[in-house]
Amino acid sequence: MRPKIYIDGKEGTTGLQIYERLGARDDLELLLIDEEKRKDTEERRKFLNAADIVFLCLPDAAAREAVSLIENDHTRVIDASTAHRTADGWAYGFPELSDDHRAAIQTSTRVANPGCHATGFIASVYPLVAHGVLSATDALTCFSLTGYSGGGKKMIASYEAEDKTNDLYAPRVYGLNLQHKHLPEMQKVCGLATPPVFCPVVDDYYKGMATTVMLPDHNVHIVWQALSAHYAGQKMVKVAPLGEGAPMISANTFSGRDSLTLYVHGHRSQTIVTALFDNLGKGASGAAVQNMNLMLGLDETTGLTL
Repeated sequence: MRPKIYIDGKEGTTGLQIYERLGARDDLELLLIDEEKRKDTEERRKFLNAADIVFLCLPDAAAREAVSLIENDHTRVIDASTAHRTADGWAYGFPELSDDHRAAIQTSTRVANPGCHATGFIASVYPLVAHGVLSATDALTCFSLTGYSGGGKKMIASYEAEDKTNDLYAPRVYGLNLQHKHLPEMQKVCGLATPPVFCPVVDDYYKGMATTVMLPDHNVHIVWQALSAHYAGQKMVKVAPLGEGAPMISANTFSGRDSLTLYVHGHRSQTIVTALFDNLGKGASGAAVQNMNLMLGLDETTGLTL
């Protein structure tokens, strides 16, 4: 019997991208709610409880409500919102971080999908803390360049309008209050004493992300060796040969792909690590499908583009 899959919030960018990855597969049964009833609580309750795995592609409050509507022990949830990323009882959906993370995803009934910017930061920092290259008390700085698709339908429409305003043609720095919603998971998952100083930037291209962590007083060879050892043998996260990509790397390099590659540059006393990936791929929908594959005991790359 094929696993039954329901996407609550299929009309949003993340939901549509998940549907696109699952729609052509014959090993799953997609449960599709009537468009006129997709906001009907009782109808959603039926679908949520009929599914083996549910993807929540909803605002935080709606995601919490959806979880409360599940009244059985068999429906497993992958939440793409921010609502449960640091919540007790939820596995953090980044299997490459450790064997424990992978095992938790495989066995859990509740998995929180990582945030896009957080994915790039954590991919770089978690292994360096785990291997003792960084200390939990180190003060870290990160900037992250993303395409506008991560901003949802309203932002996409503003960037693609024929009469868009002049400021949309240039990179725009945001999160200026230094309280971006991804910071709690960045800090908690990496085990940091304080959150990083984090500067996100959105630019005039559809998708792709370059998240760069700056490491003063760290030898580039030591950083590269630690990251390479940590991700050796992984299918979805790779470390490029030292210095590859110079003199320039582009944030949209991995557009359309579901994998992530770390690029390490610098010298004996200063290093930067840049995670290149698709904000809608490993940064959202691709990661969600990867987690679903693991939960179902399938090869994690099934239906994904590397």
